[in-house]
Amino acid sequence: MMQKRYLTRAVQEDLEEKMVFLGGPRQVGKTTLARELIGITYPWAYYTWDKIADRRTALKGEWPPDKELILLDEFHKNPKWKTWIKGEYDTYKNKYKFLLTGSARLNVYKKGGDSLRGRYHYYRLHPFSVAEAMGLNSGMKPKEEPRFRSVGESSPFATLFEYGGFPEPFIKQNQRHWRRWNEERMEGFFREDIRDLSRIQDLGNLHLLSEILPEKVGSILSINSLSRDLQVNFRTVSHWLDVFEQLFFCYRLLSYQSKKIAAVKKEKKLYLWDWSQVANPASRLENLVASHLLKYCHYLHDYDGMDAQVCYLRDVTGREVDFCVCIDGKPWFAVEVKSGDTSLAPNLLYFSKKLDIPYCYQVTMDGSKDFLKDGIRIMPAQQFLTAFV
Repeated sequence: MMQKRYLTRAVQEDLEEKMVFLGGPRQVGKTTLARELIGITYPWAYYTWDKIADRRTALKGEWPPDKELILLDEFHKNPKWKTWIKGEYDTYKNKYKFLLTGSARLNVYKKGGDSLRGRYHYYRLHPFSVAEAMGLNSGMKPKEEPRFRSVGESSPFATLFEYGGFPEPFIKQNQRHWRRWNEERMEGFFREDIRDLSRIQDLGNLHLLSEILPEKVGSILSINSLSRDLQVNFRTVSHWLDVFEQLFFCYRLLSYQSKKIAAVKKEKKLYLWDWSQVANPASRLENLVASHLLKYCHYLHDYDGMDAQVCYLRDVTGREVDFCVCIDGKPWFAVEVKSGDTSLAPNLLYFSKKLDIPYCYQVTMDGSKDFLKDGIRIMPAQQFLTAFV
């Protein structure tokens, strides 16, 4: 039986009042969620743009009378998809529910114009996380103290750390399969997503950039340095990074800005959606934690409409803390990630006092030590991550 995904209930709930668009990285499980989890709730019909017969039937608006849910996969490939779906929805909204799934391009295309405003809800589907894989529902409310669950030998943390959270390699748990899956996924990423969206011609250097970025995870990203390495001008590399980010290959975090600290302003830190591509164990752990925090913030925004953001802390003197989760622009909790050291990080203590951060955590790979020191909780990463979605 397919494991229930964390967005199942939210999407079902929103389908009762509007269309739902479901985007995210390729092979993260969007179509499976639509067909095997959402689809079992209603009599449904499925159409994919890549099948000519499905495409023709859907574009003619010839919907089956005995169905309630219309699943449309990759229909944003139609250049006029927004006008088309607006017309179908306005005509049939009292008869059918519409759920559109697609690759990251759905997110890119849906930003242009406002012809669909008020007619849909948009969700970003993330890979599996510790809490989701354990079937936990934290029930945690923003601004409250995070609530953690005890974990045992059945914790999925080690599997997630090794294979990432994308469903297929996470479930298979096989290194040979992971290598082949990763190669095929990246081939599709460049062959379809990059080609169809960006019209970038220099695919050789773009491939090289994708191979360089895992080495930059967790550090301040210097576009000047990348442009020198690739022998490509600054604006081109900046554009390529924007495309990678739009297509859910990577994401970048901004530094938190406050009058209480002399924060750096333009520097961004880089992370990958698939942390299993990061070879360095310490950087991979930091990326894994970053992705869990980003997933939670996206959920709070997409479902609850909250202003939730994950950023990092860094001032001009070089003091830095890995993450700070903010609600309505105010710090909620801060996190420092350490691969092995359980001694208290002085920068975390400094920022906790300077910014009056309600909750602060230092998380480590060590699975045994959990204690408080100077108001900061030092705890295992696998336990810390149970608080989220």
